[in-house]
Amino acid sequence: MALHGGADLVLELPLPWAISSAENFARGSIDILKATGVVDTISFGSESGCLDEMFRVAEVIKTKEFQKALHEELDKGFSFAGARQKAVYQIIGDTSRLLGGANDNLGVEYIRAAGESFRLLAVPRLGAGHNSLCPTDKFASATYLRELARHGEMEKAAEWMEAKNYDVLRRTDISNMKYVERAVLARLRQMKEKEFECLPDSGAAEGLPVRLVKAAERANSLEEFYGLAKTRRYAHSRIRRLALWAFLGMTEKDRPTAPSYLRILGANEWGRALLRQMKKEVTLPILTKPAHIRRLPEEAQTLFSIESRGTDLYGLCFENIKPCGMDYTTGPVLL
Repeated sequence: MALHGGADLVLELPLPWAISSAENFARGSIDILKATGVVDTISFGSESGCLDEMFRVAEVIKTKEFQKALHEELDKGFSFAGARQKAVYQIIGDTSRLLGGANDNLGVEYIRAAGESFRLLAVPRLGAGHNSLCPTDKFASATYLRELARHGEMEKAAEWMEAKNYDVLRRTDISNMKYVERAVLARLRQMKEKEFECLPDSGAAEGLPVRLVKAAERANSLEEFYGLAKTRRYAHSRIRRLALWAFLGMTEKDRPTAPSYLRILGANEWGRALLRQMKKEVTLPILTKPAHIRRLPEEAQTLFSIESRGTDLYGLCFENIKPCGMDYTTGPVLL
């Protein structure tokens, strides 16, 4: 669908970064693009489209004044995201509103991770917002389209999609967490405090693992688990990420400092030409055939095995369960 939509080359963001907070998601993404050796400009979606203001927020976050204000707000019991926005507001006022938008917030992290390496472009996001279930101004969110597909309302999805991508969606199995909800709850119920403490952003120093254990003991659904664990300090998104890391059997030590390969997911003719250029400039091994992972160093093989395990468990999220080992047998999509 990305290739039909105008992308020429699609690279994978490995699982340990793809399911992380905005800061680590951005850092992994920038590391991937930097390693290609051929990227000079990075564009990203933005609610505001105000790149100058995002740069201003990113500069503030570097300061000692911000760190002091952040700790003061955290001590009041706010979540990290809420405390950060309030701390930035203390310093530069209303510009801090950017941190309230999912795309603008991620954009600030892209700026921080990119440094001086790239030119940056903020593309205004039109229509429905991130995770919105209400289409507006002729645009629908991907969340809304997936929900329509899950409920068999494909005709409605067609209204918001180009014909080629509608055809892809119509032929694609849509994942649904309902198929693994009991498995996730089973995993959470078995976990002890020390196991929760090993998860990324576990909040061990704040006592969050104790709360997670109690929530797991009482919850009869994932939504109930999220609700029982969530407080003003522990945001819903953070609890969801912790539950996902727990189900996948991943810990903080499973997230390396940086990606160790570039995996090609898809390419068209222009993308294949770009790939040939990349091979002259790249600073990481390129995976075009999954089987070639066995030629790479142990660190890369370990990361790929984590990716594969995640895909195997994701295969349970479908009405017709998918087989294990698909990451080792599925090659790039070529148009």
